[in-house]
This record gives sequence, C-alpha cells and structure tokens, in this order.
Amino acid sequence: MKEKKTVVIVEDDTGLREQLLLVLKSARDIECLYAVNSGEEAIGQIPSNPPDVVLMDIQLPGMSGIECVAALKKRLPDLEFIMLTVYEDADRIFRALKAGASGYLVKSSAPEKLFEAIRDVHSGGAPFSAHIARRVVQYFRGPTKPVQETEKLSPRESEVIELLASGYIYKEIADKLGIGTETVRTYVKNICAKLRVKNRTEAVAKHFS
Repeated sequence: MKEKKTVVIVEDDTGLREQLLLVLKSARDIECLYAVNSGEEAIGQIPSNPPDVVLMDIQLPGMSGIECVAALKKRLPDLEFIMLTVYEDADRIFRALKAGASGYLVKSSAPEKLFEAIRDVHSGGAPFSAHIARRVVQYFRGPTKPVQETEKLSPRESEVIELLASGYIYKEIADKLGIGTETVRTYVKNICAKLRVKNRTEAVAKHFS
C-alpha cells in the first residue's frame, strides 16, 4: 500500500478549516496531520512536524499567508505550498509564487480538484484553478514573439503547455489528449528541460514571456 500524502491546513476561518478537514478525510491517499489558525502558529509547529503539502490561506490575521510561506520556505525548502484563497488578482498570485508557493486554488474549488492539486504538487506539478492560470498567462503574454527556446517544443508539447496555461491538471490533459497521465508528466518534464526551467509554472511563464 502506498504511503499517504500528508497535509497541514493553515486557515483562520473555523468553519472553513473544519470543512477542509472533513473533505480531506474522504481522500484515501491523503492524510491531514493537523490544522492551525495563524501564520505564527504554523511557524511554531510545521518545522518540527512537517507534512508533504501545506494548504495555506493567503489572508491570515497577523502574519499573512504569503509571509508565512516565505519564512517556512527558508527553513524547509522542499516543503510544498498550495494557496487557498478567494483572491484572484495577479499581484497576490505572483507574490505567492515568488514567496515559494507551488500551486494556487480558489476556495470554491471542488473537492476532487483539491485532491488532484495535492497529488499534483506532491509529484512536482504546479496546480492552478483555470481562472487564475489565465491571469498568469495574461500577465506574461506580451506583443513580442515567444523566445527562441520555445520554438524547440514539439506540436504535442505545445498542446500540453497551452492546456497547462489554461489551468488543466495532468489528469484532465491526459483525458483531453487521449494519453496517459504519466505520459503528460513526461511531456512536462521534457518541456521544462527544453526551456531550462525548474517546474511547469516557470515553463508557462517563459513560454508566454
């Protein structure tokens, strides 16, 4: 039996925190270790008992979620963060990414989207909701021609990166293109290598810069 992916919730809204705990209990391959209600509490507990993935509210009392991610990332560089928030403006998105967040989803995302995002980020992906992904692309898209390196992408790789930019997760891309999820991961790995970037977020950004 595969080990469960472990998660910690950082959310100040009691109702939402309890809801997330209930939702995560329904996933067979995901286990929530504990939940905290502030960035300060997260800083105090997570380093001594880190999960695989942290679900981080962006708007916390006191230390913000973005500040908390930046502080924890310095101490635990391999820790993955998914920002859960109602905010979708580009400034917050890029501040979160710059701080070290790997994914970004709106709080209204369906449970299965949340599960897929946790699995995705745990395996090296960078999940976004479709709406936020479009804003990322809009920010980077300019009037100039894409950089020369992106022209090395094969037609299929170009399809994959376009779907990534539209907010599709690996499973959705696989279904849309009629290929396996692992094949999608291989394409993403090849795209990152060709564009000389570390992850799919950087790949999308570079492709449209």
